[in-house]
Amino acid sequence: MAESLGQTLLLVEDDLELAELTKEFLEGEGFRVIHELDGKAGRDRILAESPDLVVLDIMLPGLNGYTVCQEVRPTYAGPILFLTARDEELDEILGLEMGGDDYMTKPVQPQLLLARIRALLRRASVGHQQTDANRVVLGDLTVDARRREVHLADQQIELTTFEFDLLWYLCGRVGEVVSRQDIYQALFHYDYDGLDRSVDVYISRIRQKLGGDDASFSIKTVRGVGYLLAATHS
Repeated sequence: MAESLGQTLLLVEDDLELAELTKEFLEGEGFRVIHELDGKAGRDRILAESPDLVVLDIMLPGLNGYTVCQEVRPTYAGPILFLTARDEELDEILGLEMGGDDYMTKPVQPQLLLARIRALLRRASVGHQQTDANRVVLGDLTVDARRREVHLADQQIELTTFEFDLLWYLCGRVGEVVSRQDIYQALFHYDYDGLDRSVDVYISRIRQKLGGDDASFSIKTVRGVGYLLAATHS
């Protein structure tokens, strides 16, 4: 429980009974939990208080979860975990495309929810530690782990917590093919099941934010294996 002390979670859920049970459980694990019933109030609370993590339903009155996530992402870099009754693969992909960090379908076991929340918070915490981590420069791309900043030429690129963690993981292995299994174990802390497309979506988002493959670097997909971040030559 000690690792949870002082951390604030925002739960945006319109099912009052489920919200109360979830809130009670998470508070019992040492978290401070704020609850909002609708999307607009959830969005405003995220922007006003910047909680450590957001658990966000999709089907909400006012604004749906996708819209909330999309609207807060320009300024909120913390983890967003979608928790929803929708279990279609396209819903999961859309949630990740909108800026979500993880996606779980209801009903969910409380201990599994807790494990996912703690994993997301650990990644965010490790990423924000002030260390002597190196900068990686590939042509016009500069990735600074200490400041958690990415620059392309003279423009700063805004990445979510997980997008940055994934890019930095690849930066530590420039020129090497990194398997999906390695990525899942390092960043998700569980094995790749051969079906999950989450990392593919994150890679696609990173490429889009970096403007595709620059002449001086590229993130290549190695079919059936994984990914390769490499310096190239114009």
